This record gives sequence, C-alpha cells and structure tokens, in this order.
Amino acid sequence: MEPERYVVLRSPADGPTMRGGMGGFGEVRGSGFEAEVELAVSTEDISSKAEIQELTNDPGVVSLAPAMPLLLHEPEARDVEAEADTSATWGVFAVGADTSPFDGEGVTVAILDTGIDDAHPAFKGVEIVQADFTGEGDGDQNGHGTHCAGTVFGQDVDGLRIGIAKNVERALIGKVLDGNGGGSTDGIASAIQWALDQGANVISMSLGIDYPGLVKRLELQGFPTQLATSRALEGYRANIELFASLSELARTRGNMSNSASVVIAAAGNESKRGENPDYEIAVAPPAAATGVISVGALGRSDDGLRVADFSNTRPEISGPGVGIRSARAGGGLTAMNGTSMATPHVAGVAALWANKLLSTTGSISHSAFRAQLVASGQEDGLAAPIPYADVGTGMVQAPQH
Repeated sequence: MEPERYVVLRSPADGPTMRGGMGGFGEVRGSGFEAEVELAVSTEDISSKAEIQELTNDPGVVSLAPAMPLLLHEPEARDVEAEADTSATWGVFAVGADTSPFDGEGVTVAILDTGIDDAHPAFKGVEIVQADFTGEGDGDQNGHGTHCAGTVFGQDVDGLRIGIAKNVERALIGKVLDGNGGGSTDGIASAIQWALDQGANVISMSLGIDYPGLVKRLELQGFPTQLATSRALEGYRANIELFASLSELARTRGNMSNSASVVIAAAGNESKRGENPDYEIAVAPPAAATGVISVGALGRSDDGLRVADFSNTRPEISGPGVGIRSARAGGGLTAMNGTSMATPHVAGVAALWANKLLSTTGSISHSAFRAQLVASGQEDGLAAPIPYADVGTGMVQAPQH
C-alpha cells in the first residue's frame, strides 16, 4: 500500500496505560488514576496493513486515525450587511455579556483557526502566544481567525464592544489552517495537545473534516469511487474517535488539576434551509465527537431569533451567527455569517463561566464548567416553533451573578 499519514495518540511507555476512543479513559493500569495523564500526539507514515495491526494491538495506543484534510467552516458571506450597532454588537447583548459581572479574568483561551493579526488594536494588552501547525508561519493570511478571536476576547474598536470576555489576559493562537483555509487532522490534534499543555481552559475551533476532499484524493490515487468512499468513511469514523479521545483527555486532566478545559466546535454551514426546509445535515466532525460542545447559529428576524439557513442540525447549544461584526485582519471591522461566528460567542461565554467558577470556588471543575455552560442556553426570544434538534439548549447565556 502507498505510505499514508496516521495520527497516533499514545500514553508514555513509563506511564499509565489507557484505552480511549469512544469509551473514554476509565481503564487505567499501572500507576493508578491519580497519576498525571500525559498523552502524546505523533504523526507516522504507515505503508503496510501489518503496521496498522501492530499499532491497533499496542496497549499504549489510545487512538489511531488516518490524517484527513480539514477546511474552515467558510463564512456563508463576508462583509454582509449588518444592522447598525450602538455600544456593542448584537451578539454581545444577545448572550448577556454586557450585564455580566464576569469578564474572563484569570482564564486562558485557545483559538485554533487561521492565526491572528496580533497588531490589530482589538488585541492590545492581551498576551498572545502563537504556534504554527501549517508551515505557513505566524499571522493570519485569511482573516477568519482574527474575526473569531475578536469575538472571544477583543477590546472595543472605535467605541464598539465586539468581545465577550474582554479581560482575558492570555490567548493561545494555534494556526491549524493556512491562508486558503486548508489543514489536516494531524495538525489540529497536535494543536489541541499544545493548547492543553499551555493550560487552556477553553479551546475554540471553527473548522471541519473535508470528507469529499479525501474521497477525491483517494480517487486520484487510483481507488474506484465506491472503495474510495468506503475508505474515507473508515477514516471519518476513526477521526471522530480521535477527537473524542482528545476531548476526554481534556476532561481527565481537568479533574486532576482542578483547572478544567472544554472543547467547543462549530456545527458547520452545509445546510440549505433557505432552498428547502429539508435540506439540512447533522453536525460535522470534530463537533460531532463525544465530549466536544457543538454550536449552531442563530440570526435575528422580525418575530425573534431563528436558526440560520446554513446552520447544521443537532448542536448542543447555539450562539449569534448572522451579521456578526468583529476584527478584520489588517485593521477595522468586518461582518460575517456562519457557525464559525456563533462558536466564538460560546467560547467567550465559556470564559465568563470559568471566571465565575474561579472567583467563587477557586478552581474550575470540569463537570460544573461544562454543565453550567450548556445549561445556560435559553429559548426566550426564539421565534416559535424551533425544534430542540436545531438549537440545542438555545441561545448561550453569560452568568449574571
């Protein structure tokens, strides 16, 4: 067989042995569950079925998945028309960030996207730690990552509040997508591990697996279409398990350190309800993985908030995702639509909930953190009827006391 890149998630040789996948890290042999959980992400070129079988049988391998192409969840439109905002964007008001006593102090957030324009005035005073997983170098040649970061922790621009958690002092920017919005699951897996090692409490991703792209790549390698589709599906399933394992790692580390992390990802923009109400698909990976908080997009209408036509179905929670103004790479502001825009609203609110837990208990319990964030969603203001499957718990809400 042709050499193929695989992502391998391992426990160290001298540490506890864990088998993850969809089942989690409940089984720990060796030094006991109290031991610090350390897993390593590596990328290996595999050229034989025997090598795959050897890794599959290795008790130290938690997860094994072929590297698959990634694409950012391309905004449904850029520079869309947005209603005139006053002191803050409509998203800041919709999630209640303007009235929350919490501001993200003491919380570390990670944005895994196309990078950031760290010279933008919206990020003045924020300690920005960058890591490039694309080979393109630091910075943002696309603009998507800068826009997402602005929504999470951006400072006011020209008197307009764009950021949900304005007092986040440290931001981790993992560049996992290049200027064209392309990347690979080996890069995002390494970036998640990096963010956890750096102490991220919130990890935000607005990207998805490019399943059609993998099918096409296999066809170009000579695979018949039916076989290419089946092989891609196997890889798709394996990558869902990989992301579930990484999410479980975040949970387990948080339980041991009292400084939990949550992984938040966009549901995707592939639905086309505007053309036909039945043209909708379910949440796409990595948001589809167990443990990852998936985010749908809501927009305004004359009779209340409605599901965005493009928003994929079955998210856990929703956020503002239509006509969202935030930082533009190169300076100024721009408006975009997408579950990519809804996700940083949820990530910003997550930083506020983490801030509340720190201020009231002195630590961040994973179970309390995740539960309070997801349970904050509310249906007030939604245009009825909207099925739970389309919005999850509803519009995410910041803590108010």
